[in-house]
Amino acid sequence: MTREYFLLDVTQLLDIFGLFMLVVIGIELLETIMKTYITQEQSHYEEVLSVAIIAIARKVIILDLKEVDSLSLIGIASIIIALTVGYFLMKRSRGV
Repeated sequence: MTREYFLLDVTQLLDIFGLFMLVVIGIELLETIMKTYITQEQSHYEEVLSVAIIAIARKVIILDLKEVDSLSLIGIASIIIALTVGYFLMKRSRGV
């Protein structure tokens, strides 16, 4: 008799982790909407950028490099660069 050491394989663990991250992003988005839209004097672009960065981080974490073509990787990299530059410019314009 052989004994199974792991109940789940790596792909199942990544799927579960991806779903967990999706729930965390949803909660973050709901908190952001409640926090920013109740206080109208605060600008909303910082929260939108931070939620977008969290969402693209989730995509990168659960990404299976064996099944993704190079053009998709270039697209994801350009999204990361654009969000990073946008966040940097936003922080720089606020003087923080």
